[in-house]
Amino acid sequence: MTDLREALKLATGTARVLRDVGVLTPITPCRLARIPLQVVRFGFTPAVAGAMAALRHPDRVAVIDERGEITYGELEARAAAQATALRELLGPGEKVGVLCRNHRGFVEAVSAGSRLGHDVVFLNTDFSAPQLSRVLENEDISVLVHDEEFSPVVDGCSFTGARFLAWHDGAEPALPTLDDLARTEAEPLVAGRTGKIVILTSGTTGPPKGAAHEFGPAALVSQGYGHLLRVPLRSGEPLLIGPPLFHGLGLTYLLTGLALGAPLVLLRRFDAKAVLEAVARHRAGAVIAVPVMLQRLLDVPEAPRLRSLRVVLTGGAALHPNLVRRFRRRFGEVLYNAYGASETGWAAIATPDDLRVAPGTIGRPTLGVKARVLGDGGEDVPQGEVGTLYLDSGLEFRGYTGGGTKEFVDGLISTGDLAHFDAEGRLFIDGRADDMIVSGGENVFPGEVEDLLEQHPEVAEVAVLGVEDAEFGQRLAAWVVRAPGSELTEDELKAHVRGRLARYKVPRDVSFVAELPRTTTGKVRRTALKEA
Repeated sequence: MTDLREALKLATGTARVLRDVGVLTPITPCRLARIPLQVVRFGFTPAVAGAMAALRHPDRVAVIDERGEITYGELEARAAAQATALRELLGPGEKVGVLCRNHRGFVEAVSAGSRLGHDVVFLNTDFSAPQLSRVLENEDISVLVHDEEFSPVVDGCSFTGARFLAWHDGAEPALPTLDDLARTEAEPLVAGRTGKIVILTSGTTGPPKGAAHEFGPAALVSQGYGHLLRVPLRSGEPLLIGPPLFHGLGLTYLLTGLALGAPLVLLRRFDAKAVLEAVARHRAGAVIAVPVMLQRLLDVPEAPRLRSLRVVLTGGAALHPNLVRRFRRRFGEVLYNAYGASETGWAAIATPDDLRVAPGTIGRPTLGVKARVLGDGGEDVPQGEVGTLYLDSGLEFRGYTGGGTKEFVDGLISTGDLAHFDAEGRLFIDGRADDMIVSGGENVFPGEVEDLLEQHPEVAEVAVLGVEDAEFGQRLAAWVVRAPGSELTEDELKAHVRGRLARYKVPRDVSFVAELPRTTTGKVRRTALKEA
């Protein structure tokens, strides 16, 4: 009976996906016949998503940014011309680097580069000149597309390859631009190989490493179709992407939006009030945001009514239960929580129903994803017990571009996260394996203490981690941002924890700070906290 129920649920979900993504929208036989040819030309790459959307919806708006609107037909024509111009600049094995904020130039650069059969590397806009220099050299990048604001950083590198500006504010740009490349007469191109996309790891435990991926049918099921079964995005409905497009979350929904033929609403910098106004103005049905962005949205005192908003999907960092509860009270039952990593892609999604029952969950694995929680000996741990999470998400991880890989067990890759399943098959992340501390012989997961501290009404944000201790080996330390107008004290916070958790989980040190240092993608820079 359970199998039949699941089969009916899958069939119902499939019918809904086919309707919502526009598969059933009429298309001329000529254009329909050309769609599979795009896969033959470029393989499963970002170029294919844009090319297919241009065949299906040439006159539909593709991107809405600070320069206005551009259609899918215009986007495809520009990418084809740019690829023709770039072809002669790339030698065997050389890559295209993209150092851009969220705007049409990023989309064009990715589409143009990936149709050439060369790998495309997404570069962090927070990089200093020495960091960028190392990555450009390690990744063998010979063509760099960047925004004008990053010219001083690039100038400080040893990079000698070709450079093109994707966005500039002045009337006379100092370098050739994507607009210049778009004036090239496009020629038919067939890639000799399928180019990879290279997502850099966050670099929180060392220098950033490139995680290379190839997309195949299995990845399309888990990363695409499996997500659409869980998250009801619609073809033609505006989708606002808040996180940087070079980040796994932003990139995933850039590609999803292109595949759906959705108008992509992009802002170069995240501003909570501007985001809410853009949602209202463009009647966006979905917003993608990392957890800290959700907090910023809640901080806007007078938000416009968002009648069109059906989906707010978050991921990329821990989503604390208290933030879930507050967001649901303000915006309704629209919140989804996605879990994944640079190496694995997206693997689990919590729906509003999941988050209502279990606010701390990352949900259930999506269709096509295998997930196991294993002990130190590689054995499955019992339900409710904590172990290391291993995944097979269908995304082909080809190792790090500079060499090395992750640990595998029976074809599943280690995430490095500690997790457990509940009785309903929902997953919970208990923390990073390297974040867990041992204080006086007791194991402590900082996330548990963070969750509790965030429930205090006078706490706006908090980060908890372990620091060295001569007596106990390690001790817990907390960095706290007070709510506006609060005069909360260290003793009051410790009492809040002491009354609810074991004694050894009470932070020994509490520091009040104006803000938590964060990366561009919203993760707390824990090393910076320790060094402060």
